Amino acid sequence: MKNREIFTTITAGTYKGKKIKLPSLQSTRSTKSILKESYFNTIQFDIVDEVFIEVFGGSGSMGLEAISRGAKHAYFIEKDEKAYAILKQNCNSIDQNRTTCKLADSFVYLDTLIKSSTCRAFFYFDPPFSIRDGMEDVYDKLYNLIANIPKNRVNMITIEHMSRVKMPEKIGEYKLKKTKKFGKSSLSYFL
Repeated sequence: MKNREIFTTITAGTYKGKKIKLPSLQSTRSTKSILKESYFNTIQFDIVDEVFIEVFGGSGSMGLEAISRGAKHAYFIEKDEKAYAILKQNCNSIDQNRTTCKLADSFVYLDTLIKSSTCRAFFYFDPPFSIRDGMEDVYDKLYNLIANIPKNRVNMITIEHMSRVKMPEKIGEYKLKKTKKFGKSSLSYFL
């Protein structure tokens, strides 16, 4: 039986209604539409002419939504080769001049990306949930990664995570501002 392709849709902005392909659910987990809408309602006017970095890029749905809503550039980091191939296709179908994709381990490459740029950015972290094999310590690694991001490079840090995981009040210099729960997934905002 042939695998059926799965899509999501850009919900607002220049590319509203444009379909983007989703990788296999075995390699990534797509952000729910309700989370995406809530996130972009929170940053709606702040994202215009800003840089967006989607760490653990998957399909690129969050960064491509940011581009559609006026972000000047979106960077994506994805280490799964199959997901990365779909991410590249999606970026090329939306705006290859305003997107940059990197096939790399987010825990290794993010520091390089930050050092190569002088821009402030919105950082969106959607790591594999810790229930996956080999991901038991993903949140501890994530906190260390975030703690090392220079404060002068950050507009906002957002983490999509399992609702049962309580985010710390502080990660390095960053303080938890709010958490919004959407069933089994939540968004936590740090500044």
